Amino acid sequence: MVMTLIRIVVGFIFFGTVTSLTMLVLVLLFPFRTARIKTCNYYGKFCGRGMMAISGCTLSYEGLEHLDSSRPAIYVSNHTSIVDGFLAMFLSPVGTVGIVKKQILYYPFFGQLYFLSGHLRIDRSDPETAKRSMKELAQFVVDHALSIYVWPEGTRSRSGKLGPFKKGVYHLAKQTGLPLVPIVVAGAHKAWVKGSMQINPVPIQITVLPPIPTSDWQDETMEAHLESVRQVFLGVLPESQHP
Repeated sequence: MVMTLIRIVVGFIFFGTVTSLTMLVLVLLFPFRTARIKTCNYYGKFCGRGMMAISGCTLSYEGLEHLDSSRPAIYVSNHTSIVDGFLAMFLSPVGTVGIVKKQILYYPFFGQLYFLSGHLRIDRSDPETAKRSMKELAQFVVDHALSIYVWPEGTRSRSGKLGPFKKGVYHLAKQTGLPLVPIVVAGAHKAWVKGSMQINPVPIQITVLPPIPTSDWQDETMEAHLESVRQVFLGVLPESQHP
């Protein structure tokens, strides 16, 4: 518990300092949304790696060559722990837009940074507003040749087991025509259990798979498309993270 407390204190100081300095830069860039997004991508690569180092978790990788900043894509990852946010921050290629729930604004430091970042916040309690925001984002990323990072389950899994994929990722693919690049994260649910203050320095395996084309996806077979992508995740995740 003492080591956990030390990690939390050191992490809070590091995160608060780097985030505060980045916010100053974002204020100066406020008229330029694309520049703010890319600035936050660079911030994420530094801050995300730093936070994972502080956590003590051992990271191993496969397929990092599929994280290609020159080729826009929709990066989809499973979601089991708060550390997934830090992983997403440094795995996202420069020019990648994140999508989170609007409650992120209440998080100290990070909420204020996210407000300035140019990334998307959605209101899950208002489906129509959320759909409109996603459609506007789709057009924005197409116009500026950007990528998107999303957790298709929509919420964290307490057990680490893969949940069903929401329809939002299908609509993003249809509206942008971008391929999906699966980022499979195994073991993160043991690092910081939801609702706990205990940080466990566990091994985490990150596997990035080849792009999945979506240009021929049809509404009539939407569920089948989503399930086919989900099966790709199940083919990589350990049995303990299967439903």
